[in-house]
Amino acid sequence: MIRTILRGGVAGAAGTTVLNAVSYADMAWRGRSASGVPSQVVDKLARDVRHPVPGSGETRDNRLSALGALAGIGVGCVVGVCVCLLYDAGARMPWWWGSVATGALAMAAADVPMARLGLSDPTTWSGADWVSDIVPHLLYGAATYGIVAATAERRS
Repeated sequence: MIRTILRGGVAGAAGTTVLNAVSYADMAWRGRSASGVPSQVVDKLARDVRHPVPGSGETRDNRLSALGALAGIGVGCVVGVCVCLLYDAGARMPWWWGSVATGALAMAAADVPMARLGLSDPTTWSGADWVSDIVPHLLYGAATYGIVAATAERRS
């Protein structure tokens, strides 16, 4: 079980690296800024549990930005662990289908909380917004599921 959790965490971390690289490449290509929504999610959740992020001004903004990025890494690793646990429990799919399912799970894990907290409304997103969300998550799924499948112990 511990081996499965570690494998999944590593796969999720690798997938997250791919997702971040693709997102930053898109930002560089189109000249767009990073999304502020991850830091807004952290801020809202911290306030809701009555543990607001300390500081003021730029110091607080920097903390929120860092915590938003760390939360994204955490979500990527947790999704990797979940996928690995499911895979080892027998939920095995062809690579392409597992990649899509894993990417969709990661995308839901990122997008549903922001929508539920009222910080973004995906129904108002443009086509370019959707592409900049879907493509990195699909590539996350390909990397994560590919590593999970490639590192699975073969059972006879």
